[in-house]
Amino acid sequence: MIRDGRFVFSGRMDAVATLTIISKPDCHLCDVAREIVETVVADLPEDAVEVEEFSILDDPLLFEQWWEKIPVVLIDDQLHAHWRLSPERLRAALADAQATASPVDSNPRKESA
Repeated sequence: MIRDGRFVFSGRMDAVATLTIISKPDCHLCDVAREIVETVVADLPEDAVEVEEFSILDDPLLFEQWWEKIPVVLIDDQLHAHWRLSPERLRAALADAQATASPVDSNPRKESA
């Protein structure tokens, strides 16, 4: 789904991890990476990963930083892969992100001791 000029696979704000694809139109490797992400994320619980995609053509800073490496995949703003994406490595990284995520306190008014 496209929202506010970016691809969003899952709009869940309570996701355990955020996966960002940095790409551009008419990029075969970007299409392949997107398909891998969709396949891997489809096997995870619905609220496990929020996927967003940004084009380097829409953001001069992204272009400057990543133009030679697209597609780029970030997990929680950390570089996971560029150029080619491995489904197995992505699956393992997302499982690790789920395992290391700390539970979110649903009561923001709770005082700490």
